[in-house]
Amino acid sequence: MLGAMLNYLTRATMGVAAPAMLTDLSISEREYGWITGAFQAGIMLQPAVGYVLDTLGLRTGLAIFAGAWSAISIAHGFASTWPAFAALRGLLGFAEGSASPAGMKVVATWFPARERGFAGGVYNIGASFGTMLAPPLVAWAILAFNWRAAFIITGLIGAVWVALWLWGFHPPEKHPRLSAEERARIAAGQEPDLHDDGAKPAFWKLLGRRDFWGIALPRMLADPTWGTLSFWIPLYLVQTRGFDLKQIALFAWLPFLAADLGCLFGPAVVEFLQRRGVSLINARRGAFTFGALMMTGMMFVGRVESPYAAIALLCLGGFAHQTLSVTVITMASDLFKRNEVATVAGMAGTFGNLGVLVFSLLIGGLVATVGYDPFFVALGLLDLAGAVILWSLVRDRKAARRMSELPAL
Repeated sequence: MLGAMLNYLTRATMGVAAPAMLTDLSISEREYGWITGAFQAGIMLQPAVGYVLDTLGLRTGLAIFAGAWSAISIAHGFASTWPAFAALRGLLGFAEGSASPAGMKVVATWFPARERGFAGGVYNIGASFGTMLAPPLVAWAILAFNWRAAFIITGLIGAVWVALWLWGFHPPEKHPRLSAEERARIAAGQEPDLHDDGAKPAFWKLLGRRDFWGIALPRMLADPTWGTLSFWIPLYLVQTRGFDLKQIALFAWLPFLAADLGCLFGPAVVEFLQRRGVSLINARRGAFTFGALMMTGMMFVGRVESPYAAIALLCLGGFAHQTLSVTVITMASDLFKRNEVATVAGMAGTFGNLGVLVFSLLIGGLVATVGYDPFFVALGLLDLAGAVILWSLVRDRKAARRMSELPAL
């Protein structure tokens, strides 16, 4: 969770520093769109990152990627042109793409099936908390020093975390302080048909699975919300709502606080449904659908007169997004083998970040002429389409098997 927090703090630094950085370096909104797009292009290489984590191992693999993203963040503090920022954002996206596959693999490896939802929710709190921490921390760095210092500070914090990760993380089978009883409890709660069979993940085989497309396409439709909150909302609040830097520090983190609560609410909905006899997969699909219905509130962000009402609707959007996002991300561990989880999470992450890339480029190219309102309307509707896809493509094999075993009437 701490690693995810620092990962998202580092990537969100750009969004909060953008008003000061763009003014200082005379970078236009269109050029900023290319900068944010470069990050999404880099993070779309998540399948390669997930494959490295599945083959090299979590402990060493994530340490390498986290060390790289910390160094790249520090380098941001020395860039002075938009092409330089775009190049650095592309490299940062590639390195930071390790967070989601690694976190999902940790959850799949360390937790029994019934605990994976809440474990994934707690892990994803790190993502929300890191992005929530960015506005006050970056605003402080800008006011105390300058916008360049914000990138250097977040990079140095990440370097400290790498040392903590190498000291503290081990897989269950090798952890020196794990009791035999706890190790057996973890193993007993895992699905036998999803065990690690030692084979290297096969991309083409995974691409042929309906289940993969059933979680990848909803992610492509859902993730633009997170990209908008992280990269564009500070600019929106400054340009459209008239906020200054102090107001950004006071209010821009609130949607991410709401997102923290959504990380726990999604698994709670799943648990509620399971206790009433709903299968795990159907419970996850139900939680995603509920989050998609709440997301429709985003359609009104640009239409309310009060800036504080707009902040409240953005908070609802953050809460709803994490409710459904943590649910669909966790499904990779419900549907694929342990030695495939990081690769599948990375492949699905590529589609999620493709959605962010397209959406970010559209905002950068069109916001000056059409404003933000059409984009908020789109965010309110995309997840409903994602829910339809999730119900249509993902198969609940266990529920189907139970139905087939019922005696004929």
